[in-house]
Amino acid sequence: MKDQNKWLKWVYLFLAIIGAVLTTLANVDFARTYGPTFDIKLFIDLANNNPASQSLSRDLFVASTALFIWIISESKRLDMKNLWIVILTTFLIAFAFSAPLFLFLRELRIEEVNRDKLKI
Repeated sequence: MKDQNKWLKWVYLFLAIIGAVLTTLANVDFARTYGPTFDIKLFIDLANNNPASQSLSRDLFVASTALFIWIISESKRLDMKNLWIVILTTFLIAFAFSAPLFLFLRELRIEEVNRDKLKI
């Protein structure tokens, strides 16, 4: 399990970077296609414009809400600092960035707690 944890945090960080890049590219494409201002109403309309996109949008909404609740609960349980960064990046970048970022930070915090236990 310890070997898994050594590389797992880096997988989470990689996924955070990929999540930021891919969603940013899609948002830039949206701005190029529909104008330089980010029209959130149009964005939501397009995200719900057919049954397939509705399914994906609703899936993301339910899953991200559940995970967001867990993120807040888990960060309190582990006494994690700077949760505001995860919350802010959820809305400024993407949930595809902030969720794996939280998992990366969580792994760092677990390592810190385990190191502190060894010192005692």
